[in-house]
Amino acid sequence: MRLLRIPWPRRYPLAYAVLLGIPIGVALFTFRYAEGLSYFSSDPRACANCHIMQEQYDSWSKSGHHHVAGCNDCHLPRSVVPKLLAKARNGWNHSSAFTLENFPEPIRIGPRNAEILQENCLNCHESFVHDIVRLQSPGDVLSESVSCVHCHKGVGHAPTRPTGPMIWIGQRP
Repeated sequence: MRLLRIPWPRRYPLAYAVLLGIPIGVALFTFRYAEGLSYFSSDPRACANCHIMQEQYDSWSKSGHHHVAGCNDCHLPRSVVPKLLAKARNGWNHSSAFTLENFPEPIRIGPRNAEILQENCLNCHESFVHDIVRLQSPGDVLSESVSCVHCHKGVGHAPTRPTGPMIWIGQRP
């Protein structure tokens, strides 16, 4: 039985250059165009690189938390390895969803990221909410009624545009 012999690059250097060069070139162009290096920083402006996130960035910049917490502080784990893994997973999910335009509008947080958000709320505000969180049994899954965002939905991202008819004080409906 004769083994399949693969021609080495020295036999067909141009073919190998094209086969490797095109995907590498497209990947580098996409990384540069999408400002990929900015995602390695903690700068909240990087989250608004995608135009779809501009409203969230604008609302955060007007919120009470913008002086003390950036996007990474709330939306990523605190430990280095879990933070990098979550950043990579979110980067892949966000880039594919935004490229293929298959995401819900308005954007909603997923279950795993909601858990991370809850953990970070408790890390910063534990002294204020320890009695509420104690109501939960140690083995319980966090219920919506104990979740911080159940009552505080707009803390970091209050809508900046009205979603329905507005009634101003002093106006008749």
